[in-house]
Amino acid sequence: MARTNHYPSKTINHPSPIDGRTALLAVIGNPISHSLSPVMHNAALAQLGLNWRYLALKVAAEDLSAAVQGLAAIGCRGVSVTIPHKETIANLVSSIDPIAKQLGAVNCLVPDGKGGWHGTNTDWSGFLAPLQARFPPGATALVLGTGGVVRAVLRSCLELGFKRVLLRGRSIEKLEHLKNEVGHWAPALELLPWETPLQQWLPQVDLVVNGTPLGMGEWQQQSPLSLEQLALLPGNALIYDVVYTPRPTRLLKEAASLGLACQDGLEMLLQQGAAALKLWTGLPQMPLKQMGNAVEQALKQQKP
Repeated sequence: MARTNHYPSKTINHPSPIDGRTALLAVIGNPISHSLSPVMHNAALAQLGLNWRYLALKVAAEDLSAAVQGLAAIGCRGVSVTIPHKETIANLVSSIDPIAKQLGAVNCLVPDGKGGWHGTNTDWSGFLAPLQARFPPGATALVLGTGGVVRAVLRSCLELGFKRVLLRGRSIEKLEHLKNEVGHWAPALELLPWETPLQQWLPQVDLVVNGTPLGMGEWQQQSPLSLEQLALLPGNALIYDVVYTPRPTRLLKEAASLGLACQDGLEMLLQQGAAALKLWTGLPQMPLKQMGNAVEQALKQQKP
């Protein structure tokens, strides 16, 4: 049976009651019940003393346009965008910043002052934040997935100086579409359909990134790489799973059992969230410590 996450309200002590002046922020996606974004953002809003609240809203693909328009119509102050809407929503905004346009993916909506939304992307800087310049020149990454977050990962690989990315996904059509859209700026991409054996590539990989939903929600018992595949990686390889709940995911648990360095998606969550809050509130500093503490506490209080 899939785990249901419960995040008790006592993890957040907000100084303001919900009243007629309370402003709304939201995250939209499908699935969304696993999201720790409300815990993180509401902790920040409480610390900042803002009478705002942040909600998680499940939005199906066929309802995305209506949801985006509706949130603008009711004066929502900002929206986070998660799986599977990061690419589609780029076509529903009135303006888009250069990086989000380059990536073809939007994870943050900011009111444009004209009844519409300005789209931006804070994922790539959030992904990059916990990584240091630990990779050798000409390093190789194995990136799993083809969704919106993968575009941010590819941008980060470019920033880190990677020369080669092995891109693995279930759909060759999606792999080819992604390469056509980002190939002119991304590191050299080699496409690997999911059924392709990885034995010849894994010993060359310096960084593995899971950009798929495997490991979260209804897929939390699954891993995008088997223990046998992980064992083929060099001993100095880093395994980075953008999934942050459960913590650790099966991928990171098995990688750690082999002595491989691991990074989960929690720091990425905090950093991209803080960047979004700066855009929504106009404030220069965010309470990262309180945000992180709230998320850690919520993770400890998860119930089966």
